Amino acid sequence: MKSVLFHGFDWSHWLTGTSIQRVTLLPGAQEHILAQENGKARLMQAVTELSQGFALAVPHKEAIRIRDDVGFFQAVRAVLAKNEPGERKSNEELDHAIRQIISKAMVSDEVVDIFAAAGLKKPDISILSDQFLAEVRGMPQRNLAVELLQKLLKGEIKIRSRRNVVQARAFSEMLEQSLRRYQNRAIETAKIIEELIQLAKDMRQAAQRGEALGLSDDEVAFYDALETNDSAVKVLGDDALRMIARELVATVRANVTIDWTVRDNVRAQLRVLVKRILRKYGYPPDMQEKATQTVLEQAEVLSEGWTVL
Repeated sequence: MKSVLFHGFDWSHWLTGTSIQRVTLLPGAQEHILAQENGKARLMQAVTELSQGFALAVPHKEAIRIRDDVGFFQAVRAVLAKNEPGERKSNEELDHAIRQIISKAMVSDEVVDIFAAAGLKKPDISILSDQFLAEVRGMPQRNLAVELLQKLLKGEIKIRSRRNVVQARAFSEMLEQSLRRYQNRAIETAKIIEELIQLAKDMRQAAQRGEALGLSDDEVAFYDALETNDSAVKVLGDDALRMIARELVATVRANVTIDWTVRDNVRAQLRVLVKRILRKYGYPPDMQEKATQTVLEQAEVLSEGWTVL
């Protein structure tokens, strides 16, 4: 691994440097791995196999001799895997392994934080402030900046999917399109960073739409479910669309029960009520079925947090 994945990277400070030097070594190590084709996936697999072999070999003297090397590889893997789906248990195991394998003088008991290791203050991902985005833009480790941004954005999208399925779906598609072009080498690292930063700003702006529209968060979610960007729907005007959203929230909320999602009769009743509201305001007939399905999908998400009347 040292001769392939880390070829040309000097990580001698991990063995001989101060604790600060060891921590600050991690951003450069991540950047070195991320700059390689499939570098992250290759590292994850290689370190997993190495760790399994190491565990079987301990306490053989050769295993003890390379324990610091293993610790370095595991530390890099830990920060790269941080916040990845399905990686929580692996992170905890790696953190524990690092503390067990490497001497106490080498690694503190604190869990390595990906933002601290990159020299950044951990942001409030629900805000993605201009200050934090400016810090990311200025990072010398460009590939690591992409990694950080995509993790933050995916986390934010996951949070929004529990409140506004249409908005979350739209941002998820935009993120995946940008990342796909980046992974296919269709755009440069500097370009993807700017695209992700702009996406973060768009998400922040979208979260503030309710105030401008005069709608609550729930009402904005139903407003978005109405396909308001479609030209046929736009002819209704914002006033009508806001009235539809408000009436949908009031009607759906008054008619859902704890088990409504598994009761066909309740779902059927809600479908009728939703379509009745859409017809009342002149919603395009050919779009009513799709809007009704989206409204019910949105209702499933929001109703979990509603007080059952």
